[in-house]
Amino acid sequence: MAYVRGKRHERRLNGSHDKWAQHGQDSEPRHNDGPPTDLPSRPAAALLLQLTSVSQTHMPIEFFGATDTGRARTNNEDSVAVDAHNALAILADGMGGYNAGEVASGMATSFIQTELGRWLEEVGDSATDPEVRRAMDICVDNANRAIFNAANANPQYSGMGTTLVVLAFRGTRVLIGHVGDSRAYRLRGGRLMQLTRDHSLLQEQIDAGLITPEQASFSANKNLVTRAVGVEDTVLLEIHQHEVHPGDLLLLCSDGLSDMLDDESIAQLLQGYDSLDEMGAALIAAANDAGGKDNIAVILARAPGSPAAATKSWWAPFRR
Repeated sequence: MAYVRGKRHERRLNGSHDKWAQHGQDSEPRHNDGPPTDLPSRPAAALLLQLTSVSQTHMPIEFFGATDTGRARTNNEDSVAVDAHNALAILADGMGGYNAGEVASGMATSFIQTELGRWLEEVGDSATDPEVRRAMDICVDNANRAIFNAANANPQYSGMGTTLVVLAFRGTRVLIGHVGDSRAYRLRGGRLMQLTRDHSLLQEQIDAGLITPEQASFSANKNLVTRAVGVEDTVLLEIHQHEVHPGDLLLLCSDGLSDMLDDESIAQLLQGYDSLDEMGAALIAAANDAGGKDNIAVILARAPGSPAAATKSWWAPFRR
């Protein structure tokens, strides 16, 4: 197993999901000749997003996104993107040489937001969950190829890559895909649950019983991921589907947050505020107060309603 430190061939998504399904894996790959000339850029200190989904095909999901440089770094290699209209969110934590991680994460979030968002917009609510899974896989595959080609074509970007978490709401369900050690959590009924399992050396050691989760928090092998976008010509996106309940709060974050705060601290902060912007600001401030050893990226997504107020009549319009 090859480990990469820190933080397939390109296939086209057609406008119609029926045409896309026919294309599938039989379509000819479109190879990139080189890196894009308009690489995305962001402020080094922070990026803030606060949006609410108004799509008619989804419940009105409330979103918030932010990145912060942290206390120890001088540049920001984390990136977030939100397409509220299509209930889509992407978070990436870049790795590589000088500015290369920033380029990789920015390419990943920008590419996936544009391509997957455009496809979701065109197919609306008619796409099945397997088709959405396939679209997520294709978009990440294409983003991986673009980053890999840019790294190979430019010596200053050699070895760059990025972790990734992609979230797409579909009615009363949410699809979450991830690569690397950036995470997705869900707060429901006061209980915080980690929905993703890290693709990391530490997680493999925990799974093998070599170390305990408590020992892992003090390990020197943090930031050694076993899977990342852009470091090889193919990447495997792990995708899982979860039911969405009224009032569910989902958190996507880079390890700049999860390495600084334990689950109990995160849960307490999320429950200490009403608005998502206050929650997000509190999480970032707490991570910085704990040392801010890495860049910090946070996306919050909240379904409407509350467990106590939920009724069958309220929920029924969103069932498939």
